[in-house]
Amino acid sequence: MALPARIVTLVVAFLAVAALAVFVVVHYFLFSPPTVTFGAGVTADTGATVHVVLQEDPQNTVSTHPDWVSYFIQDPTTHKWVHTTIFKVPAGSRIDVTIYGYDGCTPLRNPYFGKVTGTIGGVEYVNGKPYSQLDSWSACHVGHTFSIPGINLNVPMATPDLSATLCGVSPCTTASPHRTVTFSFNSPTATGTYFWQCRVPCGGGFIDGFGGPMQTIGFMTGNMEVVS
Repeated sequence: MALPARIVTLVVAFLAVAALAVFVVVHYFLFSPPTVTFGAGVTADTGATVHVVLQEDPQNTVSTHPDWVSYFIQDPTTHKWVHTTIFKVPAGSRIDVTIYGYDGCTPLRNPYFGKVTGTIGGVEYVNGKPYSQLDSWSACHVGHTFSIPGINLNVPMATPDLSATLCGVSPCTTASPHRTVTFSFNSPTATGTYFWQCRVPCGGGFIDGFGGPMQTIGFMTGNMEVVS
C-alpha cells in the first residue's frame, strides 16, 4: 500500500475511533435524565409519608432505543410520565411506592431476587394481595425488580397474565394489561445518592442480558437522591 493510502487509512481509522469515543462519553457519561422530586416541602426526619409512582414497560417509544425496556416516573405535580430513573425523596420519611408492571416475565438468574426484602412488613402487594416472594422459575411471575442495594431493598415486579398482549406504546396506560405492585420502605436518615437497578437480565441482545438498558441511567438503573 502506498504511503498516501496508508495515511488516509490511518486518518479514517483515527476519526472513527474518536467519533466512537465522543458518542460513548456523551451518551453514557454526560447525558443525564431529569430528576423528579417527591415530597417537596416535607420536613426531613419526621417520618412523613411520601408517595412515589413508577411504571416499567416492555419497550419505550420516546427515546433513540425504542426496543429497550424501561422504567418511567410520574411527576407528582403534573402527573405526567417522565422518561427518567432519577428521583429525590426527603430523608427519614416513609416512602409509599406504586409501580405499574406492564412487561412480560424474564426468569431470574437467582431465585433469591424473587424475595421481598427491606420493605415495611417484609411484603409487597400485588393487586392488593400480600407476598413475601414471587416465583420466577416454576411459574414465570417476575418481569423486573426494583432494588436498592444500599438499603437492602429488593422488590420483584409481578407480570401481567402470560397470555395478555403487552402494550406497544410507552408510557403505557392503565387500559393495558398490567399488575399493580405497592410497597413501603423508610428512606435513610443519611442523605446521599442511593443507586438502584433491576436485577433481571432484561438487556436483550447483550451479553448475559446485563448490558444496554440494564446499565444505562434512565432505563433500568437509576438513583434515589435522599435530601434533607
